Amino acid sequence: MSISSVSRFSPSDHGRRRQAIVQSLLSEIFQGAIEAGQHLVTQEVADRFGVSHTPVREAMAALAGIGIIDLVPNRGAIVRRVSHREIREICQVRRALECEAVSSACGRLDEALLAELAKDFRRLVAAQDSSADQVLDQAKTLDSRLHDSIAAGCGNAFLAAELGRLKLLFRAFRDVAYIQYRIDNDLPRIIEEAGQHLAIVEALAAGNRRAAMRAMSRHIRSGLKYWLRARPDTFHKPTV
Repeated sequence: MSISSVSRFSPSDHGRRRQAIVQSLLSEIFQGAIEAGQHLVTQEVADRFGVSHTPVREAMAALAGIGIIDLVPNRGAIVRRVSHREIREICQVRRALECEAVSSACGRLDEALLAELAKDFRRLVAAQDSSADQVLDQAKTLDSRLHDSIAAGCGNAFLAAELGRLKLLFRAFRDVAYIQYRIDNDLPRIIEEAGQHLAIVEALAAGNRRAAMRAMSRHIRSGLKYWLRARPDTFHKPTV
């Protein structure tokens, strides 16, 4: 999410402005443009995004709530170092939440939606002669659509809200990995991920709760290594 994307929202569209600021800052942090230990000054951030202090303070609180910055009295917001261990722990929590959501969503999702998603993921799996650049945007859109549909259809409002709260964190890691796929022209990884998504959709369509949970667990576990590889230099590596 770029600065210009933030400015397009009207002042009355408060929630989306705050979310756009959170997403933009997360992207900059995980890509290394904002470094660990750096102070985020409310006035400076507000000036950059062309907004008032209020959405910036709310964005800072949201980032603190997901463990990306520390709000220190008399020192403001400081970007935390995210260790490899913490990334693994984030994935562990995500796996628990997503597996519970996909189990609960089994038998609840619209059959036409699942059929459409299956068709689209099969098309990605078959994109052998394409480039990573050609298919990445579609892969990103479908990834978001599938996970959002599962959260919305799980029938548990608290679980859906928790997935929504952490969604920007999960997707910030994902987007950094996607940037690396684009740089490396790593089409095999995109196809691999599309196959994982397809397995989830097919299990949901078959009403097979256990298969859906297994497919989701494999998908989250597989994503972890790419999160860690995407920009390891931006994270604090544990000492040996």
